Amino acid sequence: MNLWLAVFLGGGVGSVVRYAIGHLFQRIEVKGVFPWATLSANLLATALLAWLILRFEVHLPGKEHWRALLAIGFCGGFSTLSTFSYENFHLLREGLYTYAAMNIVISVGAGLFLFHLFARSA
Repeated sequence: MNLWLAVFLGGGVGSVVRYAIGHLFQRIEVKGVFPWATLSANLLATALLAWLILRFEVHLPGKEHWRALLAIGFCGGFSTLSTFSYENFHLLREGLYTYAAMNIVISVGAGLFLFHLFARSA
C-alpha cells in the first residue's frame, strides 16, 4: 500500500471516530462550558499514539505502512489541535479563564504524562 494512501485512509477513519465521540458526549448530555469531548478525543489519540510509536520503535521496526495508517493517519485524524485551539479561544473570549487554563494544563500535562507512562512500560 502506498504510504500516502495509508495516511489518507487512517486519517479518514480517525476523523469519523473523533466525530462519533463528539456525538456520544452530546447524546449522554454532557453539558457545560468545558470541552470534554475534545479533551477525551485528544487524550485517547495521545495514549494510542504513544503506545503505537513506542511499539513500532521497539517491536515493529520497518512497518512503515502500518505506522503511516495508524500513528500518522488515524491518530492525526482522531486528535484535533484546531478544535482545541478554537475552544480555548472561545473560553478566553467569554472570560472563562479558569476553564481555559484547566483545559490547556490538563490536555498538555496529561498528554505528556501518557507518553511518559508508555515509555516506562516499553
